[in-house]
Amino acid sequence: MVHVLSIWFLIVAFAGAGIVNAIGAAGARNEFARWGYPRWWNILTGGLEIASAVLIAFPVSRIVGVVLGAVIIAAALSTVLRHREYAHLAPLSVFVTLIALVAISS
Repeated sequence: MVHVLSIWFLIVAFAGAGIVNAIGAAGARNEFARWGYPRWWNILTGGLEIASAVLIAFPVSRIVGVVLGAVIIAAALSTVLRHREYAHLAPLSVFVTLIALVAISS
């Protein structure tokens, strides 16, 4: 049961984050710009997050989706730590926990 729930929570989390980043919500765009990323970076990030969610949804591609998601979150952690914006660590820790649960139980 925990395995199935962690998979679906991870799918929803990546899909939600991907949609927010891909549509370019003002807050997300401003953060990417403040961190020094190009104007289109939020769209790329959102697309990768949505791709990760889709890949995780299907058992045949789940491991690829989890690996892609882990790379995305590692990059996000690196950015947040480099810029000392520790308030972002709480949501990122949820992603890390869900990725670990899915990876361990797969």
